[in-house]
Amino acid sequence: MKSNYILRLESSIKRAISEILNFEVKNNIGLVTVTECSITSDLEYLTVYYTVLSENDRKRAREGLESSKGFIRTSLASKVQMRKVPNITFKYDDSYQRGSRIEELLAEAKAKSMTDENS
Repeated sequence: MKSNYILRLESSIKRAISEILNFEVKNNIGLVTVTECSITSDLEYLTVYYTVLSENDRKRAREGLESSKGFIRTSLASKVQMRKVPNITFKYDDSYQRGSRIEELLAEAKAKSMTDENS
């Protein structure tokens, strides 16, 4: 279980990185939404989960985030007070697509059971 300090820090980092991506990064990364941040308890590694508006922007966003990683890390250091600035890893968050797929499967199962009951 994460401590309250880590949870607050993750929240602050998420807010700061969202601001950095929306207003400060000059690379053409498209519309990127930070969905979650997860930092290790030793504050060494930070994983930033993100989504993009369209699937076509996914590769461009990944490349832009990777090339801007140093700038983002430097900007983060000035916005969030931490003992040390963690190494950042960006990961695409596909939970929305998985959730949508599960809902589709449930709707299909429900429709099939309704037709089976009517037969």
